[in-house]
Amino acid sequence: MPNAARLIYVMDPMCSWCWGFAPVAKALIEQARAAGVQTHWVVGGLRTGSGAALDPTKRSYILEHWQAVTEATGQPFTLQGALPDGFVYDTEPACRAVVAARALDPSAVGALVELIQKAFYTQGRDVTQVPTLAELAEAAGIPRIEFAQAFHSADVEQATAADFSWVQDLGIAGFPTLLAERNGQLALLTNGYQPLDALAPLLHRWLERAAHA
Repeated sequence: MPNAARLIYVMDPMCSWCWGFAPVAKALIEQARAAGVQTHWVVGGLRTGSGAALDPTKRSYILEHWQAVTEATGQPFTLQGALPDGFVYDTEPACRAVVAARALDPSAVGALVELIQKAFYTQGRDVTQVPTLAELAEAAGIPRIEFAQAFHSADVEQATAADFSWVQDLGIAGFPTLLAERNGQLALLTNGYQPLDALAPLLHRWLERAAHA
């Protein structure tokens, strides 16, 4: 398998459809890994920089959306007490945590994303707060001090912004998006949620072609 082949998973840890897609993504990433293809995680910046707390109408809309995701995917959400008064739905810190993990230990990224998603969607924790993210990073195997230093570094801030720009420049408007890259050429496996039985054969065919390229 050529080194130039990889999956690119474009997502946001605070995107509800990405949480819905998590078991599918995990299976596809493992399918690719078994064929010698690694996955590069890219963060999309779903909601960044507004600084405004959710109003009741927006909160209600988002919770209805979460209900739709759980009905479509079976992934669990805890709606009771979710998105409390004053909550600022800014996904930049969680995205930056993923980029920090990617810089420190790429093998821990998947575990950290899963921990952030579970904390936010099933435990009602505020994953916009750095102490929470540092605790989750430690649980994913990244020392808390190293994580905090990376999180606050200019390099990781710039790398996070670069991810957002790359996603926008590519015209990716929705998450999750899964791309397969070989020798600089990108193939779209999915933009948006699809079940595993729809995507595994697509990935299998791509892996077969990549193996014989």
